[in-house]
Formats: sequence, structure tokens, C-alpha cells
Amino acid sequence: MGKEDLVSNNPLRALGLEKEDGNDGRRVGLIMARAGLGKTAILVQIAMDSMLRDNKVLHVAIGEGVEKTRTWYDDILALMNQEKKVEGFQQIVDEVMKNRMIMTFKENSFSPATLEERMEDLSQQGIFNADCLVIDGFDFTEADSASSLKELKGFMEKHDLKTIWFSAVKHRGEERVSANGVPAPCNDVDDAFDTVLLISPDANDIKLKTLKCSVACAADAGKSLILDPATMLIKKA
Repeated sequence: MGKEDLVSNNPLRALGLEKEDGNDGRRVGLIMARAGLGKTAILVQIAMDSMLRDNKVLHVAIGEGVEKTRTWYDDILALMNQEKKVEGFQQIVDEVMKNRMIMTFKENSFSPATLEERMEDLSQQGIFNADCLVIDGFDFTEADSASSLKELKGFMEKHDLKTIWFSAVKHRGEERVSANGVPAPCNDVDDAFDTVLLISPDANDIKLKTLKCSVACAADAGKSLILDPATMLIKKA
């Protein structure tokens, strides 16, 4: 079985996010959490699931280096293989990683125009054509974040992207929320997202709550899944 085992064994399958059927067959997603609470781990699991299904994923890391981002993938893959040892695991990893490219930006140098320019360079040179985009570290508190978000959504169709997933920091003590329960700083732009997930500690557990899912999800809005605090993988029922 090999790669199929990793796909079926991915705990993220509980969310049903493999169905990229939002607006015009596309999905725009958002992961929110307080700083250091596992946003990147969930983004990487989403990216990994897409890569295992033969989609090409461009991981945009804002404010992080290539090596640290690559380590997230190595660690998540190892954890996914821990429960059920997959035959030829390293060969599968080598194959799957051809579906990923990491692109880094300093926090003050990221813009949709710069990202698009670099994506077009990769495409024109025949190096990499992304199906899915993960943007980790996008600053939703910037004054022009709404217009930047609109630009990023705008070139989904132009570049034939199936999904874009963002992460955002929910600040402790911030009480503003949208009608869907999406916290600041994304409360005013929650209509830009098909799916919004929130990571939050609750007593002895860490929960991944679906705040909004206007397209196909296995977990309805308001439902929560439990994360393993040691691995940040979704616990299987």
C-alpha cells in the first residue's frame, strides 16, 4: 500500500478538508490560535495531506527560515508513520517532497505582488507550478491586510490554485469576534474564508474547533476535535 496508508492514516482526515470545493471549486482556509499553540503544525498537516494526494504545495513562511519549516514536515511525517509502519517509508517521503516547495520572506518584505512575481518566475522556468498555497505568518493586523488578502484571493483563479490556507495569531484577552465567532484580527474579514479553524486550550485538552465551514467539511461548525498536545496531531476517535 505504502503512500495510500499514509493518506488513510492521516488523523486530519477527520475534518474532511480533502474536498477542495469552495467558491468555483476552491477553498480559502484559516487557522487561528494564540502564539506558539500549534498553527504551523496544523498547516503542515493540511499541506502534507494535499501533497500525499499528488498536489503541489507552495509553503510560504513569513518570518521563518527554510530549515525550521522543513523540520516541521520531517517531524509530522515521522509521527504519521509512527503508529503504522509504512513499507518503503523513506522512498515515499523522497517522492512526496517533490510536491513541496518552501518560499521564505522577512516579515517586512512580504507582499502579494512579490509573491506572485516569484511564483511566476518558478512557473516560467518550469521549476514549480503550485496547486495549493500555504501562507504561514501573514500579518492580519497591518492596515492594508484586507486589500492584500483580496489580492491573494484574486490570483487563485489566475494561477489555478485549489486552496490557500493562512495562519493568524489570536491575541490573549482580545474579545472582538465576528458573527461566526471568528476572533480579531480576522473578525472583519471572515467572509473571505470558506473554512476557519481555531486551536484553543480547554482544561487538560487542546481543541481544534471548526468556527466556520461554508463548504464540505466532515466536522460541522461548532464541533471540536482533540489534539495530542505532545504531537499536535488530531487524536483518532
